[in-house]
Amino acid sequence: MLTCSLCINNEKTSKIEIVDRKPICKECVVYLKHKPDRGKIRAELDELMKSVDKAVVAFSGGKDSTVALYLAKEYYKVPELEAIMIDHGFMAKEAIENAKRIAEYLDAPFTILRYDYSDIFREALLKAQSPCRRCSKRTMEKLRKHALSKGIKYIITGHELPFGHHPYRLMSGGIIQIRLLSLMSEKERFEILKKLPFEFPKLAGYTTNCLILGPALERYYEKHGLSFEHRRIAALVRYGLLDKEKALEKVKKPEIPEEIKRDVYERLNLNLKEML
Repeated sequence: MLTCSLCINNEKTSKIEIVDRKPICKECVVYLKHKPDRGKIRAELDELMKSVDKAVVAFSGGKDSTVALYLAKEYYKVPELEAIMIDHGFMAKEAIENAKRIAEYLDAPFTILRYDYSDIFREALLKAQSPCRRCSKRTMEKLRKHALSKGIKYIITGHELPFGHHPYRLMSGGIIQIRLLSLMSEKERFEILKKLPFEFPKLAGYTTNCLILGPALERYYEKHGLSFEHRRIAALVRYGLLDKEKALEKVKKPEIPEEIKRDVYERLNLNLKEML
């Protein structure tokens, strides 16, 4: 099977072309033709952050949102911040503890808004699909409405990949989402985490906040033979934000602790034995 010479995509995850005698996936071909100007993206982010006087930080208690909150508070010194966790019902207790501990350490106001995303998660497990896009879309909409209700214009998130060539996007109602970690490598993020009282939980897959991700990855892998996060992780390699060896580890079939799997399936009223 051909594998892209630049990222970790293969013939299962992307169309592979031969360019200058090397296999390259179609995403890398586009990337090389329209390579983002890293300096320009970072400069645009820094300039935008100068105008941010109040912001909601999407704070899941995971490693990336923790770095985003730190940067907003300590580096960009946003005058008014509200760290908001959207608890969809399956946030790991370790993530909630991390969030409370980090918010207290950074002296940042912290709020947990609780909702039930069982419909998304149940369908994803039944159909062996990814729940992440629907979960993210619903969460961003709830954050958007919260920001509007508070008269706040900006929502800061912990995404590493920019929106094309920009670190922000305009949402309805005039809300602006800022991807504060745009083009920040995993190594840089981990250096910041060392400064904070962040404790890495032992969860299935690579997640540091969600109980659903591991079982969903396992179900998808069993049906399709690959990870539904493969292309996103390949993009991190493409952008130079993650090395290939670590990326390949992240897209392996995860080993799920039996107690986590049993808890997730029982809470979603799914029969684990019938689905095996």
